[in-house]
Amino acid sequence: MIPARAFSGKSVALFGLGGSGRATARALQEGGAEVAAWDDNPASVEAAIDEGIPTVDLASADWTRFAALVLSPGVPLTHPRPHWTVALAYAAGVEVIGDIELFCRERRALAPEAPFVAITGTNGKSTTTALIAHCLAHAGRDVQLGGNIGVAVMTLAPPAPERHYVVECSSYQIDLAPTIEPSIGLLLNLTPDHLDRHGSMSSYAAVKARLVAGSQLAIVGVDDPHCRQIADELESEGHTVVRISQTDGLDAGVGFDGRMLHRRMEGRPEASFDLSAIGSLRGRHNGQNAAAAVAVFTALGLSDEEIVAGLESFPGLAHRMEEVGRAGSVLFVNDSKATNAEAAAPALAAFPRIHWIAGGLPKEGGIGSLSPFFPRIAKAYLIGEAAPSFAATLGKRIPYEISGTLEVAVERAAADAAVDAAAQGEGAEAVVLLSPACASFDQFRNFEVRGDAFRDAVRKLPDVAMIRKG
Repeated sequence: MIPARAFSGKSVALFGLGGSGRATARALQEGGAEVAAWDDNPASVEAAIDEGIPTVDLASADWTRFAALVLSPGVPLTHPRPHWTVALAYAAGVEVIGDIELFCRERRALAPEAPFVAITGTNGKSTTTALIAHCLAHAGRDVQLGGNIGVAVMTLAPPAPERHYVVECSSYQIDLAPTIEPSIGLLLNLTPDHLDRHGSMSSYAAVKARLVAGSQLAIVGVDDPHCRQIADELESEGHTVVRISQTDGLDAGVGFDGRMLHRRMEGRPEASFDLSAIGSLRGRHNGQNAAAAVAVFTALGLSDEEIVAGLESFPGLAHRMEEVGRAGSVLFVNDSKATNAEAAAPALAAFPRIHWIAGGLPKEGGIGSLSPFFPRIAKAYLIGEAAPSFAATLGKRIPYEISGTLEVAVERAAADAAVDAAAQGEGAEAVVLLSPACASFDQFRNFEVRGDAFRDAVRKLPDVAMIRKG
């Protein structure tokens, strides 16, 4: 744990008592602060009391005694309207910050030279964060992984000069970190997202841009117009920027040609890295993720041999294009994290011959936007509440069956894929892909449980070799 000593001897209000909120409260206590914590959920308040965290109903508290409000990133700061605690803090002249800001202040106080890599973007943050942490650890670096990836940042080991921090940052967390200054800041991409919490696309982009603007080195994906504009503005202001792309059209930076990463960065020889045999990094979107990671490794001084070894050993993230098993020429891929059509698109783009398991609790918009990928689908196996509407969209273009349950879908898809691969000839591969394009709540508690059920169903099939690494 990192004791939050910046507020030693001061009173701090804290709102939001989920797991990361309680961890932050304990860090403040460890640092000598007097904590007054609260949540709108009585069960969360009870959980905090059970852990010895002081609770105070902040609606009736004396706000003039607080030095800060530490707000959970899940709580509205500005839109659609400030949370009532935010309104009370502003009225009393109390600063509003989050746990990433607490981390930044402790790093500056204890070890400002400690490498701090912060990653943001609309898509790909978690994979890129995990990839960077994995490769640094594989190269023998002291690595701490946390942030939006699911590990509360204040639970990490305290800052030390040679300790590398790899931190995924959501837009909400950046909004609550006014002095964030990473050694290396990554902005992968920007598409409309969370606009209900930021008010507009320009406001959303401005929040994301703050992370790279405060960085010593900014690494920016330039495959969308918002990020290209940010990269141009940073360069015009004198910032050092490395551009990355999932295409190979860059004169300088790191680009991907569909098979190879090509690095052209100042201070290092040009080099290429082959991703074609790395199953955990399939697809153009992972080419961009890997390009960002290679730019980081180059800036941090890893050798090309260390970079190659790290990339090749990366196991990927569970439930995100996770290769879970193989039976002969049939590969089984768990992409349960794909809970809407946009999230399913990268997996559908990554494989040429797919037996697609889709469905669940439908999201607005359905799967019509995925029609460019339909020619890759040999057959669809539809499950859950979305099955009838998905069947209507597929119509006569794509063979499908309504399997009903995930276990039935896996059995049927595995049998059909084996026949399909054999018919395609020697060396052909057929993929059984769970990429539901739906929420899981009609049949499963969450996408993790759904992905685990897929893995278990694959494991029960005859002649399957499970291949999950890590």
